Order: sequence, then structure tokens, then C-alpha cells
Amino acid sequence: MLVGHFAAALLAKRAEPRLSLGTAVVAATLADLLIFAFVMGGLEQIEIVRGRFGAANYFTPIDIGWSHSLAMGLVWAALFGALHRWFKGSARAALIVGAAVLSHWFLDVLSHPPHLPLTPGTPGHAGFGLWTSIPATLLVEGGLWVVALVLYLRATRSVTSAGRYVFWGGIIVLTLSWYNNIAGSAPSRPENAPQASLIFFLLWVGWGFWMNRARTFKERATTAV
Repeated sequence: MLVGHFAAALLAKRAEPRLSLGTAVVAATLADLLIFAFVMGGLEQIEIVRGRFGAANYFTPIDIGWSHSLAMGLVWAALFGALHRWFKGSARAALIVGAAVLSHWFLDVLSHPPHLPLTPGTPGHAGFGLWTSIPATLLVEGGLWVVALVLYLRATRSVTSAGRYVFWGGIIVLTLSWYNNIAGSAPSRPENAPQASLIFFLLWVGWGFWMNRARTFKERATTAV
């Protein structure tokens, strides 16, 4: 799941206009930010096989329980929500960002083959394998992406040129990256994939914070939390 997580971020922002879109992106992609940081630090392990097409075929998690298990998803959601509540003071926003963090596991269970652990170190894994079918992925994840975009766009308007051009440029790049992820070839240098992927997601976090300033809700001015 890729654009599905960004759809969750847009929906979180739509549900709570005071929530920064950048914060929502961090929440919805937190598990991916953690996995690549943990792989680089030696805490988790993944395998990428050259010569295969589609992430469902070339990407195999070996040990990802600390970032992508259901149990740790609950822990990260509680911690992120509590930190947001502490610094920003909004219980509603804290609940929404916590839900966005936890949504990552459920969306990945839908898209991945049986890769997702329930707790760190346990043998049982879950996954329905949506990604193994490109047409089904385009329909389900793509449909979620379109719905989230429509709801977000109906509620917001651009206040700077970046709110139009950088926003739509980002949406196009994200969509193309998603299609390449489900249908494209494995990275030519798998050893660099964790670093490149972490940078990729951090850049989208920055895009989220930028777009939060470049677009505002139509109904009323809001202060990001």
C-alpha cells in the first residue's frame, strides 16, 4: 500500500481541519518511516530480489515486527496520539492521528501477501495479497485514493500557486510511484533501497507540511495542530 496511506492522511486532515497535513502524513506513513530506519539500524530485516516485477513479488519482509506488527501499531498509535495531545492540546486531533497510525497495519494487511506479524517475534502472519493483482489494486487502492482526493479537494482551496502546481505535481508523482511500486521492476541496487525509501517518505512529509500552508479549508480559517 502506498497511495492508500496518503489517502488516509488526506482523510485525517479532512476529518480534523486543524490537524496539519504534514502531521497526518507522518502518522499514516509512520510504520514505513520506522521500517527503513530500523533496517538501516539492524533492528529489522527485509529482502529485495532483483529481476522480479511488482513489490508483492520482489519485496519480502524477514523481520518487521517492531514497525509493522499489529501490537506495535497499537503502541505507536498510542504514543503518537499521546505526544500530539501533549504538545497541541487537542484530544480530537490526537485520536485522529492515532487512528491514522493504526490504519497503516490494516491497509498493509489488505495489500500485502501474508507478511504482517501480529506481535514482534511471533510466527503468525496476516495478509490478503491485493498487490498480487494489479487490476484489483488499481480498483481498490486506486479507488480509495480518488475518493480521498475528491473529499479533500471539495473541502479546501489553494491560497498560493504552490497549492495548485506543487500539490498536483505531488499527486501525479505519488500516483506514478505507486504504479511503479505495484508493477515496476525491483530496485537495481537493493542494498540502497532502505536509505532511498526513507528519503522518499521524508520528502513527502515535507510536502505535506508545505501543502498545509499552501491550501486552506473553504469554510473557515483554521490553525494547524
